[in-house]
Amino acid sequence: MLRIEIIPQTSENSPIDPSSPLELVVFIALPILLILSYIIIRKRNKNRKD
Repeated sequence: MLRIEIIPQTSENSPIDPSSPLELVVFIALPILLILSYIIIRKRNKNRKD
């Protein structure tokens, strides 16, 4: 059986560039919005049950 494994190298990754607006939106703003919307929806559903 032929087994080929590809191990990612750490040198292929680069840090987030704060001067790039796309990276700021994708890696900072979007996760914050998702977390906030989850909390708001959960509170609304909890209040409806009461």
